[in-house]
Amino acid sequence: MTEPTGPAWTPTGPAWTARVLTLFPEMFPGFLGFSLAGKALEKGIWALDVLDIRDFARDKHRSVDDAPFGGGAGMVMRPEVLDAALEAARGREGGNAGQAVYLSPRGRLLDQALVRDLAAGTGMTLLCGRYEGVDQRVLEARGVAEVSIGDYVLSGGEPAALTLLDAVVRLLPGVLGNEDSPAEESFERGLLEHPHYTRPAEWRGRKVPEVLLSGHHDNIREWRKTQSEQVTRERRPDLWARRSRTNVEDKG
Repeated sequence: MTEPTGPAWTPTGPAWTARVLTLFPEMFPGFLGFSLAGKALEKGIWALDVLDIRDFARDKHRSVDDAPFGGGAGMVMRPEVLDAALEAARGREGGNAGQAVYLSPRGRLLDQALVRDLAAGTGMTLLCGRYEGVDQRVLEARGVAEVSIGDYVLSGGEPAALTLLDAVVRLLPGVLGNEDSPAEESFERGLLEHPHYTRPAEWRGRKVPEVLLSGHHDNIREWRKTQSEQVTRERRPDLWARRSRTNVEDKG
């Protein structure tokens, strides 16, 4: 099955650029090198610039971490090394360093609103931590935003960075074949997405809802809206409550 294709994309300026600071540069682009994101990367719709943090270490052993003040398990990434890496990212050819983001469990929880904001910019710089984390001072000095992809802990920031990039890149103009697709997806209207069906019309005794076979677009649109609301109420009461509060505030 081939990927959907849209109208030819014509660049109008520098590509949206992701600069990634990591101890494991070989992990990029990873799965972003495939499918729509990979094709968009080849076309120059977005650009990926990966910097090895160890290149900015100052000793012969290329040390990037040290024991934490106050004691405790693990090691902490050193501020002067990360500061040099962030400065290099900002000064790279082509600019577009954008917002610097540190992937961290204690950061702002990633949501579609933040994804849209990041996609609307010129790019971003992603700092992938390892060990116990990074020295707080470099985050404060550089104005680095902290973002979390969920309430769990990973071995490092690289998988989180790939997840964030996947969410953002697909919103860039020219990446998706159908430019209307993002508007129909989960979270875009504060709701989860409605169920989907395709051929055959009956499978193992289960029939596609009649309204979807009717050809009546207004009825189909209303059915999908009702289904989205029902699924959201049942599966994400927190999301439904937030949507309800927003609607009340807008009316007030």
